[in-house]
Parts: sequence; C-alpha cells; structure tokens
Amino acid sequence: MNLYAIRAIYRFEMARTFRTLMQSIASPVLSTSLYFVVFGAAIGSRMGEVGGVSYGAFIIPGLIMLSLLNESISNASFGIYMPKWAGTIYELLSAPVSYVEVVLGYVGAAATKSVILGLLILVTARLFVAYEIQHPFWMVAFLLLTAVTFSLFGFIIGLWADDFQKLQVVPLMVITPLTFLGGSFYSISMLPPVWQKITLFNPVVYLVNGFRWSFYGTADVNVVVSAAATVGFLLVCLGIVWWIFRTGWKLKS
Repeated sequence: MNLYAIRAIYRFEMARTFRTLMQSIASPVLSTSLYFVVFGAAIGSRMGEVGGVSYGAFIIPGLIMLSLLNESISNASFGIYMPKWAGTIYELLSAPVSYVEVVLGYVGAAATKSVILGLLILVTARLFVAYEIQHPFWMVAFLLLTAVTFSLFGFIIGLWADDFQKLQVVPLMVITPLTFLGGSFYSISMLPPVWQKITLFNPVVYLVNGFRWSFYGTADVNVVVSAAATVGFLLVCLGIVWWIFRTGWKLKS
C-alpha cells in the first residue's frame, strides 16, 4: 500500500476545500440554517409532534442527510473530474499508484469534508432547535457510512461525466428530489397506503430513517434494513469502480 500517494491525494483535495471555504463549508451550513429558521422555528412551532418528536427536531436528520448526500457527491465528482478535464489524469494513471490508493485518496477526502459539514450542521441546529441523540455511536456510524458510500457514488459520476453540466445532473435531478420525497420533512406513515408502498422504493428513505433512528429511537422502516440497504449500495459502487479501472472505461478514451 502506497501510503505516501494516498496522503498526497488526500492532502491536495483537503487543501482545495480550505481554499474555497465559503463555497465548500460556509454556504451549505448557511443554506441549511435557513431551513431550520423557516421549518424548525417558524413553521415547526405551529405544528404538532411527529412520532412523539417536535417537528423542528424531527427534520434535523433529514436536513443533515440532504446536505450530506449532495456534498458527498459534489466533492468526490469534482475532485476526480478536474484531473480528467485538465488532462493530468494520465499522469495519475501512469504513476506507480493502484486504483485502490486513488480511490482511498479521493473518496477519503470527499467523505471527510462531508462528515465535517454534517457535524457543523448538527452543531448549528442546536441554535434553533432542541434535540437529543439516543444512539451516538450509531449516529456517527450512519454518518460515516453514508458519506463514504455517496462519495464513492460521486467518484463514479466524476469518471462518467464529459462536461461540467453532467456533474450537476444527478445531484440536482435525482438525489435532491429523492431526498425531499424520502421522508426528510415528514413521516411516510402520514401518506396514503398506496404512496407508503411506492415510497419504499426510494433508497433515500432507508438512509434518512436509519439516521433518524439513531437520534430518537423511532423510524418508519427497520434500522437493520436501513443499514443493509446502505451497505448494499456501497458494495455496488465498489464493484462499479473496480470495473471502471479494470476496463479503463472513461479513463483511457
């Protein structure tokens, strides 16, 4: 294992984050804070409890997941797309660095940035809404697992994309709608029976509910199913990355 190469890629990507601190960290935290102000403090104070939890506290896990998914994908996809766009990807491919080390460097940095962002949003939420974390270990575990999984997914998008527009297609047109429709702002038990069944085909439902369970001990779906769904998606992403580096698809053409 070439630890020097992993560290070099990781440090380069983290340095890029600190050079664009307002865009990478401050902007997502500010945007999420506005959700807390509007939905948590203003609207939430006029709504009843959801599953025995105040509405303002109920939406915290969903809002963190909304930011975590988008930032994980964006950080990882942009990180690997830039070498492709600049043509420096060939230097990386010709260097004595395995694809495992490349993935660890890029995905590790993207996941780190996403986890930092998620924790900052969690701290910021305390300024607007009172909440509790019943299972802190599982909260951190779900946070890390989700960040790594979707950073890996973003890495795949960065390899697939041919231009900057394609980097935004999946986060804006797929992930964000799925997150809003995945129980971030409501319990799926509030939906009509038919829509409850349809919603279960949304993979984000399992992420949000697993994360919410770690806070309040309640969820719309079994926490074991949530964890299994996330791990399953992680394994699928790992398989796709392995295939891409094995065949050179979108790398050598």
